[in-house]
Amino acid sequence: MSDTNNTTTSDVKARDEVVRICQDLIGIDTSNYGTDKGPGERKAAEYVMSQFTEVGLEPELLESEPGRASVVVRIEGEDSSRGALVVHGHLDVVPANADDWQVDPFAAEIKDDCVWGRGAVDMKDMDAMIIANVRELVRSGKKPPRDLIIGMFADEEAGGIKGSHWLVDNRPDLFEGASEAISEVGGYSVTVPTKTGAQQRVYLLQTAEKGIAWLRLVAHGRAGHGSVPNDANAVVRLAEAIARISAHPWPREYIASVSLLLDGLCDITGIGYTPDDASELLQHIGGARGFVEGTLRDTANFTMLDSGYKHNVIPQTASASLDCRFLPGHEDDLMNVIRELAGEFVEVEVLHHDIALDAPVDGPLVAKMRSAVAAHDPEAVVLPYCLSGGTDNKALKKLGITGYGFAPLKLPADLDFAPMFHGIDERVPLESLRFGADVLGEFFRDC
Repeated sequence: MSDTNNTTTSDVKARDEVVRICQDLIGIDTSNYGTDKGPGERKAAEYVMSQFTEVGLEPELLESEPGRASVVVRIEGEDSSRGALVVHGHLDVVPANADDWQVDPFAAEIKDDCVWGRGAVDMKDMDAMIIANVRELVRSGKKPPRDLIIGMFADEEAGGIKGSHWLVDNRPDLFEGASEAISEVGGYSVTVPTKTGAQQRVYLLQTAEKGIAWLRLVAHGRAGHGSVPNDANAVVRLAEAIARISAHPWPREYIASVSLLLDGLCDITGIGYTPDDASELLQHIGGARGFVEGTLRDTANFTMLDSGYKHNVIPQTASASLDCRFLPGHEDDLMNVIRELAGEFVEVEVLHHDIALDAPVDGPLVAKMRSAVAAHDPEAVVLPYCLSGGTDNKALKKLGITGYGFAPLKLPADLDFAPMFHGIDERVPLESLRFGADVLGEFFRDC
């Protein structure tokens, strides 16, 4: 069987399909609003199923509830006695307001040699790289060195409760024998100046990530008429708690992955840093600076407010949503500080919680990721870093699976890539996708 260019199907490489698959995925709206609102992932999961079954695989589609679909398939390796490697992505995306974008966020338009659309960066680019390489691997008839467990999960953008966490809790058999995993938000490049004035490409390998505590602060007070003085005003009590928490100086601590990143950047650039100030050094890593600065300390950011129902009525309660991210080992301290600063009249509710991760920064798997990058960008430097957000690796950790972020992308020096995670005009260069497909394929053959 051949295509119109007389190329046999077995000759089709991952790099030949990755752009098409990325466009197809972006074109399926899988917006996750964190509520029952939204289209769900079923349509995208069915697309993934079709791409896998077309090459002879027998994947399983699993729904935690109607429409909230994930796909898992195991590919047998040469040595199944070795721990299996989980290679996973998520199918959902955060919502996009089309009026804010230069293009339709779900049209998957190619413009300026990039694929544009919601999910182009987070993370349908990596999904496409995985799918394309699975297809190439199966068509080749060759086995990977170890079992691969390929997962495309639902609901990551709302904490994975209906996706990875549901699968781990309800179908742990799918991950039997797995020891390690790779996924998103690592492996992309930044370009930094060297001591000699040259430019050096550095790939950021994600070896750690902060934990998550999504909290709601509920202030209690005395309801009353808006014209009457009230010394137990819930709105005021909430505002005072917000002010105390926002003003709190969270102490710095550089965990191993952060220190190694800063040391590596210092060696390349010749720019130093101190325990209290890394700003001069970090200004040279472009948009990735925000991600890295978020890992120098614990953080607590207010995101939503809710209070009252009429202008002249003092409400009995007022609430605020607080997004806390804590470094490995800091969870108890952070929660104690938040409760103390909230005060006696403000209750702290935990809406969602997930663990921090801290994986080894070296070892056989890390060496193979470095080797895969070097095969296609020999002059590159690979450095570890900690992610300020979270990934589905948190759920897999409950099964003892050690996770990394390795979605390799060789990016133009002037592309402000990292701020496009959840941002406007999300896009990924075509050549970056093809490069990533090549590197991931190299890794699959050597993992």
